[in-house]
Amino acid sequence: MATDNAATETITTAKKNKGTNQIAVRNYNEKLILQLIRKHVSLTKADATRETGLSPNAVSVIFRSLEDGNLLIKEDAIRGRRGQPSIPMSLNPDAAYFLGLKIGRRSLELIVVDFVGNTLNHIQENHEFPLPDASVAFVASAMSDLLAKCKISKTDIVGLGVAMPFELWHWTEEFGAPREKMEVWKTADLKAELSKVVDCPILIENDGTAACNAELVFGTEHDKQDFIYFFVGTIIGGGIVLNESVFRGREGTAGGFGPMPIPGKNHQSERLVDQASLFVLERMIAEQGGDPRSIYGDATGWTEYGEIVNEWVKMTARGLAYATVSSLSIIDFEAVIIDGNFPEFIRDQIVRETSEQIDELDLQGIRKPEFIPGSCGNLARAQGAASLTLSETYAINQNTLLRS
Repeated sequence: MATDNAATETITTAKKNKGTNQIAVRNYNEKLILQLIRKHVSLTKADATRETGLSPNAVSVIFRSLEDGNLLIKEDAIRGRRGQPSIPMSLNPDAAYFLGLKIGRRSLELIVVDFVGNTLNHIQENHEFPLPDASVAFVASAMSDLLAKCKISKTDIVGLGVAMPFELWHWTEEFGAPREKMEVWKTADLKAELSKVVDCPILIENDGTAACNAELVFGTEHDKQDFIYFFVGTIIGGGIVLNESVFRGREGTAGGFGPMPIPGKNHQSERLVDQASLFVLERMIAEQGGDPRSIYGDATGWTEYGEIVNEWVKMTARGLAYATVSSLSIIDFEAVIIDGNFPEFIRDQIVRETSEQIDELDLQGIRKPEFIPGSCGNLARAQGAASLTLSETYAINQNTLLRS
């Protein structure tokens, strides 16, 4: 059996996916195996042994425990190799279900996600601005219909996660909300009110941080361990990932890039939020006599106002390029992932443009990161909300381990 010192050393090198054979941290090892299988889609016991450094016996015990707990299912045996056929294990989609509520400045969204991360169904309702009572009423009215469509019951739900901007009473002018009505958020006890309509644990997270968690847990286009995540919504937000875990920060708003100062017109300082947010595009469209609400449906508005959109894309990419350089001066992130509430072709255009614009800036002393399109799109915040309980219950937070 490993010594206490060996366990400590293993945990501090958790970024390398190393486990420990001590029974005292068996729960950690189970989460580690689940996390590796989520990353690789399926894994054999031999693969898990190599990846974790655990003994073959310890891995066998964990696999058996997770299978008995209905969290893992067997795949078809791999034949044609020496010895006995290997049997990969994968996550059981029906092991658990999670509800996610996105409270956005322009819409509410309720989503159901299975254990693998598949979105089973979602319901959206648009509004001019969000209010607590309306948000709770939306959940009460939409949940039964949503679960019925997914053919699951309330008792199947492990938890409800809520993704919403913190301190919603701020930045009301930017998206045209009446400040006096938004002040109600200061005293609203959303968790207490939601507990009256849902009978499961409730977690509340900043919407940008939640979207970042969705990219980390459900993203399929990369295997990065440290990255910047930008989500361009009505007001830009995001998050940061360190050691394959979302770093929340002291107030839960780490990676809230909106207030970050960047160069503006006439060499004056502006905030990133004033360049790389959808409310900026809304104003640009309205100034030309168009309907700004058209960008919140299908791709029609984005193509109808193509010239205005292209101008906004360049401005957004410029802001993101400056924000990236500022962030890289603190931590050498290996990648920048960009997503938002827009069609895929706009997302890809912003990613390309940001990568090109950063080449025009002074990169002395830093290395240009890889720019990657996000995986979740406009569902990122709702999926991120659903991922909160999943991460809390079945995943490892490497940052918490390292602090410990």
